[in-house]
Amino acid sequence: MRRRLGRWFREIAYKMEQWPIQQRLIMTYIVILLIPSLLISWLLFRDMSADYIDKVRRENESAMELERANVESNMETMLRAAELTYTYKDVEDYLRLIREPETLELMDIRDSLVSIVTHLQNTNPKIRHIRIFSDNENVRELYPVFWHESRISGEPWFETVNDLDGQIWWQVSPNDDELVRRGASDDKVQLPKMMLLREIEYISGVHAGVLEVDMRLYNFFPSIYTRYEGRQAQMAAVDRDGNLYYNRDNPWLAEAGVTEEQLKELAAAAGTDRIRSVPFQADGRPMLAVTAYFDQLDMHLINVVSLEQALRDMNEARNKLITAIVFLLVVLSTVTYFSVKLILKRLIILRDSMKKVRQGDFAFDIPVRGGGEVGELAHHFRKMLKKINELIADAVQKQAASKEAELRTLKNQIDSHFLYNTLENIKMLAEIEGQYEISDALTSLGGLMRYNLRWTSEYVQLSDELAHVSNYIAIMNIRFERKIRLITDIPERFLGSEMLKLTLQPIVENAVKHGLADGGGRGLEIRIACRAEQGKLALIVEDDGRGMTPEQTAALNSKLERSGAPMPADRPAREGAGSGIGLLNVQQRIRLYYGPECGLAVESEAGRYTRVTMRLPLRTENGGAE
Repeated sequence: MRRRLGRWFREIAYKMEQWPIQQRLIMTYIVILLIPSLLISWLLFRDMSADYIDKVRRENESAMELERANVESNMETMLRAAELTYTYKDVEDYLRLIREPETLELMDIRDSLVSIVTHLQNTNPKIRHIRIFSDNENVRELYPVFWHESRISGEPWFETVNDLDGQIWWQVSPNDDELVRRGASDDKVQLPKMMLLREIEYISGVHAGVLEVDMRLYNFFPSIYTRYEGRQAQMAAVDRDGNLYYNRDNPWLAEAGVTEEQLKELAAAAGTDRIRSVPFQADGRPMLAVTAYFDQLDMHLINVVSLEQALRDMNEARNKLITAIVFLLVVLSTVTYFSVKLILKRLIILRDSMKKVRQGDFAFDIPVRGGGEVGELAHHFRKMLKKINELIADAVQKQAASKEAELRTLKNQIDSHFLYNTLENIKMLAEIEGQYEISDALTSLGGLMRYNLRWTSEYVQLSDELAHVSNYIAIMNIRFERKIRLITDIPERFLGSEMLKLTLQPIVENAVKHGLADGGGRGLEIRIACRAEQGKLALIVEDDGRGMTPEQTAALNSKLERSGAPMPADRPAREGAGSGIGLLNVQQRIRLYYGPECGLAVESEAGRYTRVTMRLPLRTENGGAE
């Protein structure tokens, strides 16, 4: 009998060894634990858990209906305030002014109109602000009611509100008093608020402004920010953009294992149902989510309730189940021990082989054959060893090629030094022969070549760029018979300022090309100056050449302003001269490295002057601000 049983177990073990590991483990748990546990759980908890969950669901759906009524009351309060403000005749008269009001008129408007709107706001203590934004240039800003529309024109919802033809738009803003911060205030209030927004049109199709009525979110959704000690529930709101709002001072959601992603998924799954209840699991804990959808707000209100409290009365039944499971686990542990020993036998061999690889030994074979995941893994491991050996050989070859490339690079450096030395020899011959003009030209040419070829960094000092411009002007004066005069007015404290390499010379080159385009009969004077402007370095390049008409100047500035991204590779830069860089390419490089607040601006007057102003961050070459 014992021999028969032993032979039977050996046959089972051999067959199990051919199975994939996942199949063996799943089969073991299904036979030993899963089927009995599911059967007992279903018998004990089927009716009891359903009754408890249904009771909790009904209670929380009733509470959500009350919360909905509170929210709709707050919406009605904001709508009523907006309607009273919009229909007030004095507001319409002020927004439709056709001339700028006198000082006394403005004071009367402030004392009467602003006071009335402010009083309307104060009579509704939950309302935070009532604001009117106008695009009428004759309407002055009167704190805290009337503002210029430019303050909100950059908001993502601005175009949407103006396209609704006077319909109401509800928008959640993550920050309160953001209008003040837009005005460069130091206020850092981070309280979300609900905004009612509406386009103002007293004449159909004629835009007069935008009306805003807002209420802080803890007043609009009071239950979200109310914290009840000991309550195993918490509310949150999700807006149309997927932003989540809840009382972050209440740690219950985090302690319960409910993540923000789960809340967003629950809101998305609820759709447009008025009230919906969904049970779910959070970190293994049973939860119930009751959602309410507000179609006007396009928002979901979610109340997450723990079901652990509701299931506490079922502890006795659960204890019985635990006793049965403990018994099954004892049997399972014994069976699993022997099963895993068989399963891991070949894995241990594979593990030892990997240790050899980690120690640098690649010349061995893996004694693991057969099917299943382990056999397949051993097969791929052999392939990997072969590939590693190939890569090692390839790396040795590449290292040799790298050494050869370094030698070629060194040769190229030697060739460039040969070119510089040759120029120096020719310069000395010119000085010996008394050709000092040729000698000076060769000096300038050598400086230009060294500056262009020595590209160790994108950034240089202003003094280096000025020296490069001086060399360029010296070369150009040979061509134009010294008709170009360069004047620099740079305070010494700015000479070490950081700037992009080869950005000043193309501007000077542009001045030479266009300033002397008529032959340079009277010569050309180029003046370079600089000054500090609100944390920026302003470099001014001005020439007294032929200049441009206002139309040409405006067209050039428009091109520069649109030049915020690099030009396509198939579009050559033709705006510049000589080097082919041009003003547009200089603008693109400045915007790329420093951002849209920096760049070029052109001023000109036909027959008198052209002035190009380059604005850069004011900092030294090592990157620190001055």
